[in-house]
Amino acid sequence: MSTIQNPILPGFHADPSILRVEDEFYIATSTFEWFPGVRIHRSKDLQNWQFAASPLTRRSQLDMKGNMNSGGVWAPDLSYHNGTFYLIYTDVKQWHGAYKDAHNYLVTAPAIEGPWSEPVYLNSSGFDPSLFHDDDGRKWFMNMIWDYRSGRNPFAGIVLQEFSEAEQKLTGPVKTIYTGTEIKLTEGPHIYKKDDWYYLLVAEGGTEYDHAETVARSQSIDGPYETDPDYPLITAQGKPDSGLQKAGHGSLVDTPNGEWYFVHLCGRPLNGSYCTLGRETAIQKVEWTEDGWLRLANGTRYPDMETPAPDLPVQPYPQENAKDDFDADELSGHWNSLRVPMDKSWCSLSANPGWLRLYGRESLGSLHNQSLVARRQTSFRCTAETSVSFDPEYYQHKAGLVIYYDTEDHVYLHLTGHEEKGRVLQIIRTKGGEYEELLLAPVRTAQTGAVQLRADIDHDTMTLSYKDERTTEWTRIGPVLDTTHMSDDSAAQVRFTGTFVGMACQDYSGMKRAADFDYFLYEEE
Repeated sequence: MSTIQNPILPGFHADPSILRVEDEFYIATSTFEWFPGVRIHRSKDLQNWQFAASPLTRRSQLDMKGNMNSGGVWAPDLSYHNGTFYLIYTDVKQWHGAYKDAHNYLVTAPAIEGPWSEPVYLNSSGFDPSLFHDDDGRKWFMNMIWDYRSGRNPFAGIVLQEFSEAEQKLTGPVKTIYTGTEIKLTEGPHIYKKDDWYYLLVAEGGTEYDHAETVARSQSIDGPYETDPDYPLITAQGKPDSGLQKAGHGSLVDTPNGEWYFVHLCGRPLNGSYCTLGRETAIQKVEWTEDGWLRLANGTRYPDMETPAPDLPVQPYPQENAKDDFDADELSGHWNSLRVPMDKSWCSLSANPGWLRLYGRESLGSLHNQSLVARRQTSFRCTAETSVSFDPEYYQHKAGLVIYYDTEDHVYLHLTGHEEKGRVLQIIRTKGGEYEELLLAPVRTAQTGAVQLRADIDHDTMTLSYKDERTTEWTRIGPVLDTTHMSDDSAAQVRFTGTFVGMACQDYSGMKRAADFDYFLYEEE
């Protein structure tokens, strides 16, 4: 029997929403403060996946300038009805403390590649929205509702309201249909209809190590919902030896042959605690009991590192090129920016053909206008390498290779200017928001020509190297670095993204000094 190896979407791919249209499967995942918003992958066999689209490409669809870390796009929901794809998503502006400023929107498209519409605003009462298309033609919108008041359960339940497609708005009464179990932190609702039952799947327990997924059902869309007596469906809580931790927040799909699968969020911690790759997407085969409840096919409630593959032809996709020479007219879908779109005002493939030009803007601590282009780290052992041509005049000019979790945690090997030494290399580490220069005496490089920069990551450690026109071999620079501070779990308050590797450029003078990057190489072991 062939099997699917987990995770199916490694690296930061959280909160999966799965959908089948005829013989093709799609998964939409959260992107938080990274642009473009939402990532959609496609598959024919549930084991080989290919990037398909990022629907939210315009600031009119998603304006995250100023959004806090781990804000932005939370838990999208992808659905399909009568030839149209529907994408529901949240833009979270603020989520620390008592309040959650979270706005929910809908965009549509005739094909997964688009064009995707301008957004329809829906509500702001909570997050994790989804849309259910009933077989009578009515459409129902759900989200978890947030109660900020003292002494209340802030995860106050799942609310349901009808969506009027004709009016393009929510209409009618808002009804709380489910308040969850004693696991608490009830969120991430999805409804499915099977054998005249409405099945409500919800995430519970929070998105850390107590995470879980619970199933309830009703014969009416608006309840009352009965909880599966043998809940939860899945969790890794209490099983520290499981290779997949944080299991929960998922969605359900059937195959053309009538097999059923559940995709879910998970994490693979280093040193027992640190998910440097972020929250990933895994899949488990599931089965229905005679009395109509859902169970993992492995006979437990715990996730497996591999699960039986469906009875479908295996259809792999071509491997992506490890090296991007920036010869195309547009950047590929693997590249991302922070909070704002990649546009020619700061990021250009045409200004110096064959190179990616970044115009220096704000610091790596900015929530507004960073010139940073990066891709996900998707393996614990990998190499990231680039070549940068940059002529800094003074210390306010920087450009180089960045390993980035968020504004509070990152490492930056870069060229900059120095009063006595001219063009130098420096390493900045920001750890828990604390700035540190790791080379107390910056290293003088060749004063002209491109400089190659490299990071070799091996699980919880990283080494940095460089080459310039004076050398033919890589030269190690700086100490061996611990990577675990760039993780979901290392901060005082939980975070939701993952580590990226990429290129950045700053000009604190505001004059937009440019850096040109000849290539970017990302290889996994």
